[in-house]
Amino acid sequence: MITAIVLIDCATDSIPEVAQAIADLPGVSEVYSTAGNVDLIAMVRVREFDDIADVVAGAISKVPGVSDTETHIAFRAYSKHDVEEIFAIGFED
Repeated sequence: MITAIVLIDCATDSIPEVAQAIADLPGVSEVYSTAGNVDLIAMVRVREFDDIADVVAGAISKVPGVSDTETHIAFRAYSKHDVEEIFAIGFED
């Protein structure tokens, strides 16, 4: 699974509608409205690198109200759950 984090600028008067339209796209697992330099952050999860182009350039950027996107590809995921499993090796509950 390939994960891309997409930073999205959009028309501020239509953030909820744009977020929902993006969330409804195939390949988009979550959309967050944010404070800061961008309006929305979308998590894209696909099987092939070529699918990222289909989702971001072919779909997200064409949603009415989206003015700009910046895409970051995740190399490796770390989470509290993963770290706890690493340090729990050999210990039973």
